[in-house]
Amino acid sequence: MKKTALYDKHVSLGAKIVPFAGFEMPVQYSGVTEEHFAVREKAGLFDVSHMGQFFIEGPGSKDLLQYVTTNNVDALENGKAQYSCLPNENGGIVDDLIVYKMEDDKYFVVVNASNIDKDWNHISKYNTFGAKMTNASDDMSLLAVQGPKATEILQKLTETNLSEIPYYNFTVGSVAGVENVIISNTGYTGSGGFEIYFNNEAAVKLWDAIIEAGAEDIIPCGLAARDTLRLEKGFCLYGNDIDDTTSPIEAGLGWITKFDKDFVSKDIFAKQKEEGVTRKLVGFELTDKGVPRHDYPVVDAEGNVIGKVTSGTQSPMKKVGLGLAYVDKPHFKLGSEIFIQVRNKNIPAKVVKAPFV
Repeated sequence: MKKTALYDKHVSLGAKIVPFAGFEMPVQYSGVTEEHFAVREKAGLFDVSHMGQFFIEGPGSKDLLQYVTTNNVDALENGKAQYSCLPNENGGIVDDLIVYKMEDDKYFVVVNASNIDKDWNHISKYNTFGAKMTNASDDMSLLAVQGPKATEILQKLTETNLSEIPYYNFTVGSVAGVENVIISNTGYTGSGGFEIYFNNEAAVKLWDAIIEAGAEDIIPCGLAARDTLRLEKGFCLYGNDIDDTTSPIEAGLGWITKFDKDFVSKDIFAKQKEEGVTRKLVGFELTDKGVPRHDYPVVDAEGNVIGKVTSGTQSPMKKVGLGLAYVDKPHFKLGSEIFIQVRNKNIPAKVVKAPFV
């Protein structure tokens, strides 16, 4: 198992460590609910250094990324980032990712930890454009400072004016005396904040500086709270809600699938968009007590299986069971009544629009 540069710090803070995507990662510190509400109301600090980072540069870099991703890389200006996905040849998703445009002919790509090698091989396979590819995953750390007080806390540590960095924009600056930090207005909690990328050597220094700057307003948070936070906002998790067998059109990611360019599986997705799909990823809320979990069957009123839950939880904010599920046509319409099989009981639920909160 790999360890992030902050592993010893997590152990010293009493974090519960679990294996995740090949890493020993902190799943929680003080408790999932406390960490969840800290991020919704004040701020939380996450070590997400297990994520993968690639640099793709040179004259062919844009053409390569344009062909292997669904979103339109042409729309990126220097200092802007873009949520996108890597489609496979069969109309599925290799991974979802963020593409950062550092400068002309230089891009920074952030991928999921469990897919680092898979993504690297997939992009390399299509690199007939002569782009220079560098896998910096083992050398870089990533901290996510998330929540309504995140900007105020991080601002104490940098001369960069954070209020001038819009959502999905970034800059490179100094934080707590550490140079060349990528400061990005992104995050996967839906509560605002920043993600900062830097070399591993600075990890402990930056972690300590952020906790000190946050004082009473920030706490360390683990992967469990990150999961409940993203789920309340209806954000997809690779391996649960999207994978090699799901298309971006089915997954509600048509907004990052741009047909004004050529890319892998474009024809498959264009046909799905034109003709419609037979199943869709939808949000649902239970209308009775119960907690939905990954892989629980979704059934209709007669008990016929019409889908399955991909992510589910008891929402800390709403105090109800909710989640995401692939549901067959026509049951995926908003307002449809469906049933989630929880321990052999069919619990009624309603198809609703995400985000849930």
